[in-house]
Amino acid sequence: MSTLSTHVLDAVLGTPAADVTVTLFDWDGTELAAGRTDADGRIGALAELPIGDYRLRFGTGGYFTAQGIDAFYPEVIIAFTVTGERHYHVPLLLSPFAYSTYRGS
Repeated sequence: MSTLSTHVLDAVLGTPAADVTVTLFDWDGTELAAGRTDADGRIGALAELPIGDYRLRFGTGGYFTAQGIDAFYPEVIIAFTVTGERHYHVPLLLSPFAYSTYRGS
């Protein structure tokens, strides 16, 4: 089994994005896990996963609404593949009108 964590950073404010809802789904759309980012913008141990394809859904609209900011993306979905037993870290760099991600460590 592999472990999964995530980290959301607000690229406009230059701070961690706290209280962002994150939901993990398998490829068929079954919800596997959910959580909210902590004060450091992290979820350290979201799930343990076998090899396969997954989707992470970040509730970005709710995050920006709570700050009184209009945003273009109500959610961000990142699809990724677990190919072997290791730790997978999926960060999200976020602004109201753009986002970026990469495979972290």
